[in-house]
Amino acid sequence: MAAKIKKGDKVVLLAGKDKGKQGTVTSVDPKAGKAVVEGLNMAVRHTRQSQQSQGGRLPKALPIDLSNLSLLDANGKATRVGFEVRDGKKVRVAKTTGDVIDA
Repeated sequence: MAAKIKKGDKVVLLAGKDKGKQGTVTSVDPKAGKAVVEGLNMAVRHTRQSQQSQGGRLPKALPIDLSNLSLLDANGKATRVGFEVRDGKKVRVAKTTGDVIDA
């Protein structure tokens, strides 16, 4: 299945404790159907001190289900994603505006 949300996309959270907040996707796991968004779904992880790191209580962004994320269009509103073939290339298209997402 083609990726509707990719690394580097601006997204908005549709459900959960951070509903309505926006962020940038840092990683996507298509097999699990989850993505990590910078600054959203934060949890505190207790880490043991080592020679490389300080340790202590460190905030960490946890994965969010892809169904709870929506891409932001050029107007800054949540949009669904479709696919079209333009100039012989398959591109992602915002359903609200019809604009091509992949530049």
